[in-house]
Amino acid sequence: MKYKVIKPKLFEKNRNNFTTHLKNNSIAIFQSNDEFPRSGDQAFNFKQNADLFYLSGIDQEQTILLLFPDCPNPVYREVLFLRKTNDLIKVWEGHKYTKEEAFETSGIKKICWIDEFDSVLQSIIHYAENIYFNSNENDRYTHVVPYRDIRFANDIKSKYPFHNYFRSAPILRELRVIKSEDEIELTQTACDITSNAFNRVLKFTKPGVMEYEIEAEIIHEFIRNKATGHAYSPIIASGLNATVLHYVENNRPCKDGDLILMDFGAEYGNYNADLSRTIPANGRFSARQKDVYNSVLHVFKETKKILRPGISSVEYHEHVGQIMTEQLVNLKLISLEDVKNQNPEWPAYKKYFMHGTSHHLGIDVHDFANKFTPYAVGNILTIEPGIYIPEENLGVRIENDVLITENGLHDFMANTPIEIEEIEEIMNG
Repeated sequence: MKYKVIKPKLFEKNRNNFTTHLKNNSIAIFQSNDEFPRSGDQAFNFKQNADLFYLSGIDQEQTILLLFPDCPNPVYREVLFLRKTNDLIKVWEGHKYTKEEAFETSGIKKICWIDEFDSVLQSIIHYAENIYFNSNENDRYTHVVPYRDIRFANDIKSKYPFHNYFRSAPILRELRVIKSEDEIELTQTACDITSNAFNRVLKFTKPGVMEYEIEAEIIHEFIRNKATGHAYSPIIASGLNATVLHYVENNRPCKDGDLILMDFGAEYGNYNADLSRTIPANGRFSARQKDVYNSVLHVFKETKKILRPGISSVEYHEHVGQIMTEQLVNLKLISLEDVKNQNPEWPAYKKYFMHGTSHHLGIDVHDFANKFTPYAVGNILTIEPGIYIPEENLGVRIENDVLITENGLHDFMANTPIEIEEIEEIMNG
């Protein structure tokens, strides 16, 4: 891993919080993610299962975590199973966790090799009444191919059909959404690295550069600051491309007079940043570009005043919609008549601002959370209004990441240039 070592107290606390929600005499089992083939002799870079990492800090393939807080043999109340290395693996893949290193990372005392898992489980499973399986229950995910957790659950159910089976996800949905101090610190680091990259881009960009050249500047800054890489596929969208919400080709020239919409974030210690900024390719906003940009910035600033503990997602987004509607009327993109006759299921403002304003952020970019639970102290969210006008080859999005506290919002990107004057000064400095 490139990132600095994370203290095991974070993962110890997470495990304790999780196990207190289990029924008596329960085993919970977590699997690492699958490794996916990229070609005939290569695999994609491994990305750890978010829940396994949250509970153990182990960032390695072929890992299993077993939690059995009521196990009559105290040795097996927390067990971590790791891939055992050998001389061939050392030569071809490099270093793997030793048992000592795994303990130092996770705080788990009982470390076994993964080929011991079946025998250990067999020796204790009959003393449990309940088994908790992990699964990906993120609202944005639908699986087509059964992943490791699903295959494992099916196998265990066939071997031990008379246990009671439960889902770990409802517990983790409530726990992961409230961020600890350590998680906040990791998120701040990811955001700081992302802000550094944006400042680098401001000094680099000029008419004629390719979108992918800007992407290269970003990843350079990420890697040199110990980020793992991109938190998600970066969007570098100039001109009309900025009106495509998930444009990722990044293969067009940035022309004089274009705005460039950028949406990118660093991943650091498996925690993510998510930033959007829109800048002029030539370093100066036109009058119309300023009007649209300032309208988005106004919505952004007003939205920060609305986001608070206790407000529901529905209420929050309704308020943001009203603010955006006013701005679009001012820009003459929609009329009061359009608003009067709008479909409540698809308000008039949705023609130019068709996505949500905020999502939870954490180990997953769109982090695991209950969308029906009001926002609360400890939530980390994005704020990302935008206006997209295809007929004008113009798209603007502004996005920062914020933490809800008892005393208002902490903006992780408060020092990242956002005002037109700041952006133009740096680009022309």
